[in-house]
Amino acid sequence: MIGRLNHVGIAVPSIEEAKQTYRDLYGVPESAITETRELPPQGVRYAFVNLPNSQIELIEPLGEDSPIKNFIEKNPKGGQHHVCFEVADIYAARDEMVVRGAKVLNEPRIGAHGVPVIFIHPRNSNGVLIELMETPKGAH
Repeated sequence: MIGRLNHVGIAVPSIEEAKQTYRDLYGVPESAITETRELPPQGVRYAFVNLPNSQIELIEPLGEDSPIKNFIEKNPKGGQHHVCFEVADIYAARDEMVVRGAKVLNEPRIGAHGVPVIFIHPRNSNGVLIELMETPKGAH
């Protein structure tokens, strides 16, 4: 069973411009926005907008082989890319998704929070790409 909503992933052509939007339009303080980092194995640059009840993950393509490059080409201004829920055990979640008939798009790999993640194909979730991430140890 899925746990708490961890974050909503928003693909953007420029993380710095997106950060500015959250600061200027929505009043998010600079201290609530993380520095931009790179995750080369997943082909993305990312930053988190920390909110009282969740996070927004801003993701930008990193290189020509980025898995979100096509998303940005189809949505030049960016848009919602995925929704991420926590699970207690990523391997058990992967196995259960397969048993239930979902298409798991990858083997568990380390995501931006430093814990294993998997993605479930949007066709299994009413058109929404779902990320499942193992709950970080000591969280909550």
